[in-house]
Amino acid sequence: MLEKLFLKAVQRHFKEGALTVTLPSGASARLGDGSGAPVHVHIRDTGAIRAMFADPNLGVPEMYIAGRLTLEEGDVYDLVELAKRNGGAQLATPLAKLLHRWRRFRESPRLKAINPRRARANVAHHYDLDERLYRLFLDGDMQYSCAYFEHPGVPLEVAQLAKKRLIAAKLCVKPGARVLDIGSGWGGMALYLAQVCDAKVVGITLSEEQLRVSRSRAAALGLSDRVEFRLQDYRLVEENFDNIVSVGMFEHVGLRHYPDYFNAVARLLKPEGVMLLHSMAQRHPEPYNHPFIEKYVFPDGYIPALSEVLPAVEAAGLLVRDTEILSLHYAETTKAWRERFLARREEVLALYDEQFLRMWDFYLAGSEVSFRYDAIHVFHLQLAREQTAVPLTRAYIPDAMARLKEAERAVPDYAALHEISQFARHG
Repeated sequence: MLEKLFLKAVQRHFKEGALTVTLPSGASARLGDGSGAPVHVHIRDTGAIRAMFADPNLGVPEMYIAGRLTLEEGDVYDLVELAKRNGGAQLATPLAKLLHRWRRFRESPRLKAINPRRARANVAHHYDLDERLYRLFLDGDMQYSCAYFEHPGVPLEVAQLAKKRLIAAKLCVKPGARVLDIGSGWGGMALYLAQVCDAKVVGITLSEEQLRVSRSRAAALGLSDRVEFRLQDYRLVEENFDNIVSVGMFEHVGLRHYPDYFNAVARLLKPEGVMLLHSMAQRHPEPYNHPFIEKYVFPDGYIPALSEVLPAVEAAGLLVRDTEILSLHYAETTKAWRERFLARREEVLALYDEQFLRMWDFYLAGSEVSFRYDAIHVFHLQLAREQTAVPLTRAYIPDAMARLKEAERAVPDYAALHEISQFARHG
């Protein structure tokens, strides 16, 4: 009886694609119109059916992670893409609808208060995983944010260097400038600004693991006197800075704390200073974080809509000097991460178990699908306190990028990437 009810719900939902479902009893059904990559899922037990029936958004990934839903044909990207083509994983059962209403109330980002202690715990959940895991799929600089693909087919390392160059150009960093990097990660952006722009940088993070790696990298490069990394919340910083940069951290601030964030920026930024915010965004506000991402990946994370960000910017007295939308760049970035991750499967399993591997694979595949089909993208907001902080036209950005690219030639690691870039473009 349960199998029949489940199959009926799935048949109503999946109108497109080529999906085969094998049930615990051994019965199979083919669904969809036959288009696209074929996907064959095998549900191993009736408990898995109950979990997916009750809460598809969480039940499907959890049953896949547990090995109770297996893929006989296609991979997890094909499955998630197929679900997206058919409107997502929601089967609209009465219990699923009730859970949706409960999450809208209980997990509303407008209600979540994220104090410094909770923020630190959230960061530790994801970023204090073994450093070796991230080295398996990130570029050599350990950039864990959207790359910038200036040309199709360029390697990830080249695209990540281009991202740093673009951000530095928009910051209008002058030699000797004092720069604050909010959410400095493993230190790559801060080190770039010190090496290429001759800036003095303070990088703040809430991850002890990232702090350790960042300090080690700065020491190895002989930059400890010009780059200082701290374990510190942005709300507790006291100094003033010529520039502020924040890359891939804003998604952890929490909607309720946007006024705190931009008030801090306005307080810390010198009158003629420039700030560049690099963050994910979605087309409209969502009622809550995706339950799988909330539970397994980024607790309390939230991808904002620009309409939720700009009121807090304006209320803090900051001026928007430039805005740019980077569409599909993150889809290409997460695609590259997943390819690298799966290519190092055995090394992942030396660090974590099979369930972790499936969880991370689902996270990366789901992210790529969202960036490719949900219009989730990345925005750059260039902010200032004074109208005269940046030039009159955007012509300075490509000019600055050209100067920065030339300055990169003095840094051996960056110079080597220039050679790779030329080879990738011209074969």
